[in-house]
Amino acid sequence: MDASASHPQGEGEGAAAWVTVEEWSGSSGSALSRTAVLTASASSLTSHRFGSRWGRIGGRVLGAFVPEGFPGSVTPDYVPFQTWDTLQGLSTYIRAMLSTQALLGAIGVGEQSATVIGATFQWFLRDLTGMLGGILFTFYQGSNLDSNAKMWRLVADFMNDLGMLMDLLSPLFPSSLIVIMCLGSLSRSFTGVASGATRAALTQHFALANNAADISAKEGSQETLATMLGMGLGMLLAHITRGHALSVWASFLSLTIFHMYANYKAVQSLSLTTLNYERTSILLQYFMECGEVLAPQQVSRQEHILPFWPSFRKLVRIKLPHERVYLGARASVLRHSDMLEIAKTRPHYKNANYLLLDKEGSVHIFIHKQATPADVLKSFIHALVLASMMQKSKSQHAEARQWMDEKYSTFITKTADGRLFNRAASLAFDSLESTLAPWSVG
Repeated sequence: MDASASHPQGEGEGAAAWVTVEEWSGSSGSALSRTAVLTASASSLTSHRFGSRWGRIGGRVLGAFVPEGFPGSVTPDYVPFQTWDTLQGLSTYIRAMLSTQALLGAIGVGEQSATVIGATFQWFLRDLTGMLGGILFTFYQGSNLDSNAKMWRLVADFMNDLGMLMDLLSPLFPSSLIVIMCLGSLSRSFTGVASGATRAALTQHFALANNAADISAKEGSQETLATMLGMGLGMLLAHITRGHALSVWASFLSLTIFHMYANYKAVQSLSLTTLNYERTSILLQYFMECGEVLAPQQVSRQEHILPFWPSFRKLVRIKLPHERVYLGARASVLRHSDMLEIAKTRPHYKNANYLLLDKEGSVHIFIHKQATPADVLKSFIHALVLASMMQKSKSQHAEARQWMDEKYSTFITKTADGRLFNRAASLAFDSLESTLAPWSVG
């Protein structure tokens, strides 16, 4: 609110004064807009509102679906991601009606021969399998979800597609109904864990004004709207295609293809500002070649997000630099020859809280128990430098040490814009993730 007052010249204190009050709407200076001006005198009050009534109503409705201060309170990739994410969610709920209809028919809903206890038992096994699957998936991959949020987001939706496909197949194989139901529930359990965990990481990425809770709440509103619209369209589609198996399958497969495409576009639009194994490797390789640091958008275009890509590289025996580095190697598996090699190269790591061992074309990092997150990040970058130099010759410990002494500080300064860690970084031995500004925009 802005106010100004004035007294007419030449008149005393008791003379009538006028005052003007301006109303501004918004949450930050960059997002403020004037909505009304009120002017009062001793005898009258005049007001002027800006914008149409429908525009004000539309703004309030929009406020239920976008974070406060939008678009200044979120990152630039928020809109394209949410657009594609809403479209893929819409296709999911439409297909859910088709797959659920098929599954209920498979367990005997609507048939006189079906028993309540039989259907209940089958549904119980289905849910139990999903619960156990979620626990196992969390145990094996829980610490890897944050650092590879883009890839696991794709994996989550692919597993959801697989689960729906199982439900749609269930009426075709009545003798294997329980197995198919359990496999479908298992797939969806992976989806629930991976989607929830990656969504939390992405919400933190979008939040520019410490508004992660607001973004999460508004994302829930968007999803609810997509759910209601998808359920309505799904019920209509299920009614139209009822009794026409070919139409059901054609609709389901078409929507599934669109769902996979929309998911890929959503993930592709993200420019994450955290460093994981691959993004660190891309940054470092470019810096070693050109002496400059890429922007997050440039790195995003180079990183691989398809889940099957690492497996394909292993199949053709192609390894990127970060795939030849093993962070947090276990000392208990060292052999006598490894110990001798460590003793020989130890002088290069006298003042470091880590040791590097080059072994069979790979670099193993052994972290000291008193190492800090900064030490872990430094050890990984040192290992990447060593792995890159090993492509030219076998052992390059001295050269890698020299590079670290001369250029590591410059690399960190350019990456962090003078600030090493903008906020607390979580660095785990099996999941490297550090936040650096300007990479971190928060």
